[in-house]
Amino acid sequence: MRRTLYCGQLREQHAGQRVVLEGWVNRRRDLGGLIFIDLRDREGIVQIIVQPEAPCFAEADRLRSEWVVRVEGVVRRRPAEQVNPRIATGQVEVVAERLEVLAEARTPPFPIDAAWRGEADPEVSEEVRLRHRVVDLRRRRLHRNLRLRHQVVAAIYRFLDAEGFISVETPYLTRSTPEGARDFLVPSRLAPGHFYALPQSPQLFKQMLMVSGYDRYFQIARCFRDEDLRADRQPDFTQLDLEMSFVEQEDILELNERLAAYILRETLGVEIPLPFPRLSYAEAMNRYGSDKPDLRFGLELKDVTELFRGGEFRAFAGAETVKLLVAPALLSRKEIEELEALARSKGAPGLAWARVEKGALTGGIARFIPQGLPERVGAAEGQTLLFVAGPWRRAAEGLGAVRLELGRRLGLVEPGFKFLWVVDFPLLEWDQEAGRWTYMHHPFTSPNLDDLALLETDPGRVRAYAYDLVLNGSEIGGGSIRIHRRELQERIFALLGIGPEEAREKFGFLLEALAYGAPPHGGIAWGLDRFVAHLAGEESIREVIAFPKNKEGKEPLTGAPAPVEEAQLEVLGLALRSEVPRG
Repeated sequence: MRRTLYCGQLREQHAGQRVVLEGWVNRRRDLGGLIFIDLRDREGIVQIIVQPEAPCFAEADRLRSEWVVRVEGVVRRRPAEQVNPRIATGQVEVVAERLEVLAEARTPPFPIDAAWRGEADPEVSEEVRLRHRVVDLRRRRLHRNLRLRHQVVAAIYRFLDAEGFISVETPYLTRSTPEGARDFLVPSRLAPGHFYALPQSPQLFKQMLMVSGYDRYFQIARCFRDEDLRADRQPDFTQLDLEMSFVEQEDILELNERLAAYILRETLGVEIPLPFPRLSYAEAMNRYGSDKPDLRFGLELKDVTELFRGGEFRAFAGAETVKLLVAPALLSRKEIEELEALARSKGAPGLAWARVEKGALTGGIARFIPQGLPERVGAAEGQTLLFVAGPWRRAAEGLGAVRLELGRRLGLVEPGFKFLWVVDFPLLEWDQEAGRWTYMHHPFTSPNLDDLALLETDPGRVRAYAYDLVLNGSEIGGGSIRIHRRELQERIFALLGIGPEEAREKFGFLLEALAYGAPPHGGIAWGLDRFVAHLAGEESIREVIAFPKNKEGKEPLTGAPAPVEEAQLEVLGLALRSEVPRG
């Protein structure tokens, strides 16, 4: 007796057929002398009926939720009044003739059966869910999410294979190189005092594959970064990584647009318009207060610096930038105070305001607002003007955070998928603490060749051949055209304060590779976890990962990270200090 179909595959056309099903008891009920069993597997549930005269009635009578069983019986159509429209198999049921218990189960720590029946699962704390992840993974929501993830990866393979890409695996044990976050280090037993690092990305290996002539590479790559965690971060995560030779920026953007459109069409049946909108970094910051703007709603920022320049309101008159957001509602003082706290958390010095009521400006800084400003910015009756003044980036980001919060509170965010590219990033940014220039993306990004003359004289104005792929206000991918000439790479290292000796020590293998003739090349990495979370409508990537870490970077299911035995440390030549510094 072996399974002939999945439970969730049964339909009206199977009526009259003998089937063997295997799965979990989702629910068991006794009604009028009959036993009803909702049997569940990964494809869905189907109703099993056990009649009193059936040889397996006694066995069915002792079943409990989550027991694993095998059932043999005949499919029949349900009476019209008993059809269940909430489940795909609701037109049929199986009359059981044989039943075998394959495994008994203890009562699960929380209910997992409701969604399979077309109802809502109860709320359960994330910590409890992660501690009992094996049970949690039985829930329909996670089955749906992980199936979607599989479909996305399968679509990626189909598309890139058709485009001539080759899948190549790069090492998990490599050397530590500075890439922005802390490395996870792995001590070497055979080389005491030496360490491997788990890769933060396959960046350097994929560049060297281009030097080796592989032309088009991709990989579903596992990456590791020892950094603080948020809803969209895990210490170990998955990227779609790809690289192309003999290309310009436009070639990479166009291919990735077609890839995104193919994935959404194949997995969700959704068509998205091409090409994607493109904004320069400066334009995105000026209009939306973010380098990853959410285009599902408008509410753009206005620059009113010149309208206040030299005016009587000192806080604005001498400010580097004055940004304005026109909120389409009369906000209360409490709401404004909450928004000001949000703006301050993003570095803004404060949040000024005024309302448009009864044809006049009232409250806040109304008396300092230049005449004619409301008309120039399109402010209307029943709206609130919100201002941030200060350094350009802080003012933009502070009001950008307010924009996102207002979009959420006022219900302005439209459903759907809004992609865009952000391009023309600065190559470098000034690190005030370190007192030197640092890279905005990574040190292998090519500067815009039109700006090479500015490298040593005005580095802050040098643009990068870098681009970010943004979806619904979240950066889901980032890439660049790479430096393919050794002398330019050494020049960039010098600008970053990396001298020749340090460059040879940390990146000698890359410089050596570039010396053998590298093609122009570039690529991109997609955050696969984050992308799938968007497609699944989930706020946290933990909902699309089978066994994720929690917000503290711990895995409640297995107890990782965990202490190891002293003998294991001795073999590696390691000893623990009594107090380990944090940070």
